[in-house]
Amino acid sequence: MGKDKRPVNLDLGSLKFPPMAIASILHRVSGLVMFLLLPIMLCYLSMSLTSETSFNDLSAYFANPWRKLLLWAFCSAWVYHVMAGIRHILMDIGIGERLEAGRRIAVFVIFLAIVLIIFLGIRIW
Repeated sequence: MGKDKRPVNLDLGSLKFPPMAIASILHRVSGLVMFLLLPIMLCYLSMSLTSETSFNDLSAYFANPWRKLLLWAFCSAWVYHVMAGIRHILMDIGIGERLEAGRRIAVFVIFLAIVLIIFLGIRIW
């Protein structure tokens, strides 16, 4: 029996992920958040479009900070998912395929998404 050089106990917390991996993982997480919150957001949209009274009721409903947080979470996931999706499209057409360019674009997408999500939070509150 030869020596097995694979790690026996892989500690994911000790691994250092490159920016491209972080961007990809966040893209998947944002997709999951959108998938889970989409039925709720569609219900809110329906309420807002039914009548002026239901719109006003929904506006009062969003006075609660926890509900604003839910709205912010969905919109933040959407913003990041779209930006990371554009990154993937650029890579599909050959832009940012090299290691250094891919790293720079991933960092740029994460940074720009953070800035936009902060502005979104300011706008919602």
